[in-house]
Amino acid sequence: MQLTDMTWTEVANLSRDTPVVIPVAALEQHGHHMPVFTDSMLLGEVVRRVSEPLKDSVLFAPLMWLGNSDHHLDFPGTLSANPRGYLDLLNDLTENFLTHGFKRIVFLNGHGGNSTPGKQAVFEVRQKHRARKDLLLLFATYWDSAKPWETRDDLVQKQMGHACEWETSMILRIAPHLVKGDVSKLETVDFGFAFEPAYRGWITKDRTVPGHIGSPQFATAEKGEHLLQTFSVGVKAFLESVIAWDGVSWDC
Repeated sequence: MQLTDMTWTEVANLSRDTPVVIPVAALEQHGHHMPVFTDSMLLGEVVRRVSEPLKDSVLFAPLMWLGNSDHHLDFPGTLSANPRGYLDLLNDLTENFLTHGFKRIVFLNGHGGNSTPGKQAVFEVRQKHRARKDLLLLFATYWDSAKPWETRDDLVQKQMGHACEWETSMILRIAPHLVKGDVSKLETVDFGFAFEPAYRGWITKDRTVPGHIGSPQFATAEKGEHLLQTFSVGVKAFLESVIAWDGVSWDC
């Protein structure tokens, strides 16, 4: 079910055990070869593929395209909500649906920079409503739902990068006209974080000059379909576990 297509009375008549999915993504630079709307386009495609089979059992909010992208602001075209503002935005969206009586709220994420504030948001809301035992507040990133390299051995990467083999392949599948230049001539930008196992604060230009991270030169549309299909199956299974939750247990 798409929230944007419904009247308020139709929403009011839904079971309050209906999971609410809020897709969150970004509008930010994706290197020399990818559109700034990449994250939102890819999450939108995953949601499209998942929402059809789940249309009678899950309520999908419209995709939130503004994300926490401050680390990309050195690259023109990036639009961002600052981390604390973004956290408050997610808190408010959660509180809106709680006000309407819904109890199972899932942020489905398509941008790595949203992860830290997103997890903090569901943590904060849970503390605020600590007396309740019927809430399921989740933040999940679509590419964590599956391991696509296990079923296709020509994938060079085994993790999501940025404007990388995975993202470039998926855009080649759904909007090839938006991939600019000869991708095969691009070079790998390593994933590595310095000072592991510590987490180092960073901005994107610390790690990459062209704007991509990973190996976009190995991208193909065929890989893109495999990735989209695999992630969509994984997200669907995850949402089915949310539907099946008994309303009280810690585990699914």
